[in-house]
Order: sequence, then structure tokens, then C-alpha cells
Amino acid sequence: MTAGILSIDIGGSGLKAAVIDDEGKRISKRVRVPTPRPCPPGLLVEKVARMVAKLEGYDRVSIGFPGMIRNQRVLTAVNLHSDEWAGFPLAEVLGERLGCPARMINDADMQGYGLVRGVGLEFVMTLGTGVGTALFRDGKLMPHMELAHHPIEGRKTYEDYLGAAALLAVGEAQWNRRLRKALGLIDILLRPDHVFLGGGNARKVTIELPPNVTVGSNAAGISGGAALWRDWDSVRS
Repeated sequence: MTAGILSIDIGGSGLKAAVIDDEGKRISKRVRVPTPRPCPPGLLVEKVARMVAKLEGYDRVSIGFPGMIRNQRVLTAVNLHSDEWAGFPLAEVLGERLGCPARMINDADMQGYGLVRGVGLEFVMTLGTGVGTALFRDGKLMPHMELAHHPIEGRKTYEDYLGAAALLAVGEAQWNRRLRKALGLIDILLRPDHVFLGGGNARKVTIELPPNVTVGSNAAGISGGAALWRDWDSVRS
């Protein structure tokens, strides 16, 4: 029997992990601990190692990270509130700590792999502590865009406009109106065939969504980790 993949979803409010098979199906219990604030690299590695200590049956690690990744190094990590992340080789360090090879992509990209159907232009927006975005064409990941940090209204970025702090500040009704505006702008910009909404705050969506917009399962943040070992040449960042 082929050993599984330890799939780790790093979020601004929670660290989650489970062992999955090559198709992304969960084959272990899911574990979760709160994300420290601030969360510098050393602390995150320690928290993750303790969290997954009792999980077994894996020989590879997939990491979804909330920031921009290039050449397996972190460029940005706004929602982890530590300047120490710039240039940090998290996959290498965590792989060494867990004793097996590890690969890393942006968390919205990884969640996207667990949501998309592989047909046409598909856009993924994750709504959590921050906002993440991913774009796929016929199931292939396009170059990562940090649309979350692009202005949407005045100096407000998508993350300022739709992140968890904004939801708390303006309430669910206004936040949903903001989401409707953002979806309209994304449609103008990209004309996607389908849009998937993910992340913990997707459950707060109450507006009537267009026919091509779907609220997906938040479990996709874990299941999408299988893609990192299935077709790495088209995934890696």
C-alpha cells in the first residue's frame, strides 16, 4: 500500500492537517490548533510538528501557505505578522523536521486544486482571516496573483474590504454587499467560467450568487495537497 501525504493547511487563525491519499481523500483524522499571533517561522514549525506528532502513514508533506511563494521560499506572510518570513524556506525546514520531503504552494492555490473541475477558466476566492485567490485554466494552475492586495475601493484592498476584520467591523449584511461588488469586478476582469468561494467565512455568504459561482467545501484546503505530488511540474512555485 502506498504511503499517504501529510497535507497541512496554514491559516491566519488556524493550523490544520490530515493524511490524504493520492486522490486527496482523507485517510486519517483531521487535527487543528490555533495559529499564534504573531507567528514567526520557528514557532510555526514547532506548532505544526507537535500538532501532527500522532499522525502516521505518510512519506510526503504538502503545505498550503497564506502568502506568496517563489522557488519554495516565502515572499510574503501578511497574516502571520512577522517580518522573519521573508525568504524563509518553510518546505525544506519542515520537511527536515518531519523526516520526509515537503512541497509548498499558496494556500488558495492548494484549496483551488481541491475545488476546481478542470474545465475552462476557474477562479477561486478564499474568505478567511484574509482573502486568497487562485486561477486555473483547464485544471492547470496559472501564475499566482496576489489580487487580495490589489485596491478595490480607494486605498482598501480586497483583503481590507472582505477579510475577517472587515466582516467584524461592518457586519454580515454589508460584507455580503461588498462580496457582490467584488464578484462583479472579478467577472469584468477575468470572465471566469466558474468561481468557487472557499475559506471559513464562505459560510457567511447570504447573497444570491450568480449561476457560475459556488460555495465549496473548506475541506478542499487539505484535499488539494494531493496535487503537489501528482503533477509537480505544473504546480510548483
